[in-house]
Amino acid sequence: MVINLEGVPAEERRQRIGTAVEERGFVHVAHLAEEFGISRVTVRADLDSLERRGRLRRVRGGALATHRGGPPASRAGGAVESPFEEAMGAARAEKAAIGRRAARLVGPGESVILDAGTTTMAVARALVERADLRDVVVFTNGLSIALELERAIPRFTVVVTGGTLRPSQHSLVNPLGTGILDGINADTLFLGCNGVHPRRGLTNLNLPEAELKQAMLRSSARCVVVADGSKVGRVELAPICPLDQAELLVTGPSADSRSTQDCRDAGLKVEVVEVAQVAQGG
Repeated sequence: MVINLEGVPAEERRQRIGTAVEERGFVHVAHLAEEFGISRVTVRADLDSLERRGRLRRVRGGALATHRGGPPASRAGGAVESPFEEAMGAARAEKAAIGRRAARLVGPGESVILDAGTTTMAVARALVERADLRDVVVFTNGLSIALELERAIPRFTVVVTGGTLRPSQHSLVNPLGTGILDGINADTLFLGCNGVHPRRGLTNLNLPEAELKQAMLRSSARCVVVADGSKVGRVELAPICPLDQAELLVTGPSADSRSTQDCRDAGLKVEVVEVAQVAQGG
């Protein structure tokens, strides 16, 4: 429903916008402009004003709440699930290096499943940059990833899995999230997660996404886990699978060396991108 705030005093309009950000956690400039019947220029100015007061934090394309007035974010083991846009800014160079390394594992004519997430987004960008790739079919449950891959069409065929939208991650999950996955046999799955542990395996912060990741595993010949170093050694709420269901972990130099070695000792092949690659990725 459109609420026309054109002509409403600036302070009242900003109060309404600030409340929307706090309730939702993240908002897009374009969505606010459409919802409140005002221009994007006005929205950006209002968001900038609210940021100066400490009501929110501006990010590319929108704003993040600095505190929430609505339901709490997903939690597990003391961790809080960050909105996609906020997570994109964390370990950016390391994720870019991981993405480039992972993308080299794909050849022309292959089929790929790309899990939703910020590190898998780095894989998507690296795949698009590879001009040698042709006739690649990519399945994804990430709306942001699908849009990123659109630049590679017609070299790539991009298939969105369908399902129910999780707004904070722009990901599609059950109900109705596994129908397409149940009918395919992909060459490679690039899987993201919140925890990689030698004994507890791969885990995630929320149950709906963990369930879809399990369906992706069943639909692929090999699984490559892409996770920045902060995820290695951690255990979160929702189990995905034991380590032996993954062929390779590609991570970064911020990973704890003892935890990395423990994963190797447990039978998982681990590649750590080099510091020089991280610096190049910045």
